[in-house]
Amino acid sequence: MDQNLSFSNILILWYLKNKRDLPWRKTKSPYYIWLSEIILQQTKISQGTIYYLNFFENFPNIESLASAHEDEVLKLWQGLGYYSRARNLHKTAIHINLNLNGKFPEVYEELIKLKGIGDYTASAIASICFNQPNATVDGNVYRLFSRYFGIATPINTTKGIKEFKNLAQLLLNIEDPGTHNQAMMEFGALVCSPKNPDCTYCPLNTSCYALQNDKIKELPVKENKIKIKIRYFNYLVFKSKNTHTIVQQRKGKGIWENLFEFPLIESDNELKVHEILTNGSFQLIMKDKSYHVTKFNSKQIVHKLSHQHLFTNFWLITTKNTLKNTILWDNLSNFAFPTLIQNFIDNYEKRD
Repeated sequence: MDQNLSFSNILILWYLKNKRDLPWRKTKSPYYIWLSEIILQQTKISQGTIYYLNFFENFPNIESLASAHEDEVLKLWQGLGYYSRARNLHKTAIHINLNLNGKFPEVYEELIKLKGIGDYTASAIASICFNQPNATVDGNVYRLFSRYFGIATPINTTKGIKEFKNLAQLLLNIEDPGTHNQAMMEFGALVCSPKNPDCTYCPLNTSCYALQNDKIKELPVKENKIKIKIRYFNYLVFKSKNTHTIVQQRKGKGIWENLFEFPLIESDNELKVHEILTNGSFQLIMKDKSYHVTKFNSKQIVHKLSHQHLFTNFWLITTKNTLKNTILWDNLSNFAFPTLIQNFIDNYEKRD
């Protein structure tokens, strides 16, 4: 028997016996597979499943997602992070509904042209939904291949991405590419996991390079290219008479595009209270008004994103004056906020 087919057959047999019962595995609908793949990027299965079911309930088909307002999509996405995924999800739904008669392309070359769909997602949809011979490569596959075959090429380099993709394509079971791809990803998640892999019961353990050479912790290799940017955020949380407050929508490119936040003062370092009071953004709202200012958090809140660390203070400004462009505090639940701000709102309401 061909060695590559043996490798695939071992994983498929394991998968059919051990796969998790997940809602998107009960269908080959490209809409549901696409939805699950986008949600599960950078997200654990346990958390992603809840969001998937919520999206499924609110947008049971691509027409309903396409007709929704972006704010509705962002609100449902709240807490998942990487919000460009949600915006691209919505834009692609609109495009497919309007320009493709509501139907997904059936081949990789057309799928990858869609906004927010890269090599991995295009390969997943093509193979799972349309039985196309396209191999998927995600973090689980990188880890499995690097350990099993002893590949030390960094997985986050152009050379590494090409090498692993070529190997995945070579090993692909072209008779059942969808099941093969799901088997590799599931095996990497459950057996060849990042920490404490289950090598004892691994069906590939007798021929695994990393296990035989004590390299489990060293593989896969990843170059450290991330440079962390430090930013200082000062949020102005107003509460005027009749419990009104002010929120603004973030515009332009950058983090949290189109999500809402309290008025923000970004600075080069941590600000003292007198620096807040004399800031132009504060004065623009509170000039000639009486107010009381306190800092909600005793020390800066550090919110870590993939390339940024946000050192944040929330300043509470209470006033008996009437402010412009306000909303009721009780209506905050209608807006999509970044996790950093939603956590503050939750903590404030518990303390209030």
